[in-house]
Amino acid sequence: MSLNTNTWNRLRYTLYLPVYDLIADRIFRKYRKRSVELLAAKPTDAILILGAGTGLDLPYLKGYTNLTAIDITPGMISKLKQRADELGMPVHAQVMNGQQLDFADNSLDAVILHLILAVIPDPVACIKEVERVLKPGGTAMVFDKFLPDGQQPSILRRLFNQLASTLFSDINRSIGSIVSHTSLKVELNEPAALGGAFRVIRMCKPAENVA
Repeated sequence: MSLNTNTWNRLRYTLYLPVYDLIADRIFRKYRKRSVELLAAKPTDAILILGAGTGLDLPYLKGYTNLTAIDITPGMISKLKQRADELGMPVHAQVMNGQQLDFADNSLDAVILHLILAVIPDPVACIKEVERVLKPGGTAMVFDKFLPDGQQPSILRRLFNQLASTLFSDINRSIGSIVSHTSLKVELNEPAALGGAFRVIRMCKPAENVA
């Protein structure tokens, strides 16, 4: 039985909180910045940071005035609010399940998903929710680790993933497989950290999709 549940994620990220920034910021900050740059949003766009953690994306979103940040872990949201205050940024932050978004259909201009699709228990449910809340023509930016589309994990990788998915994140997820359950179109998929094991991906909700 998989330990990758919202309850387990809430517990483990509460435990990781004291060292989370040290690990998640130093290694990945330039890719967070790159992803936000590729988003190319307007300052007033309604932007959701899904799985926002402690708010490590906020320094790259200065000047944006309609930001919402959610995370499953209360401790992360508390730290994010503190960071937003220190930066003088208006951010509506709340605890929320990324698989069940409490937003109206077609209500957001953009969604940022940094290091969440490989962590969240059901990435397909998450990306379907992203599709639902995005306005037609809206953009989703993803930064995460993925198995190359069409590649099957080796036996050793599958075995290691039992530990990795319990302690950190799933290393065998495919972005193509996840996105295939939606109408979202991948516009850009570029290599990032660890020789391209991590990717920066921009997706768009087709303008004609108003369902």
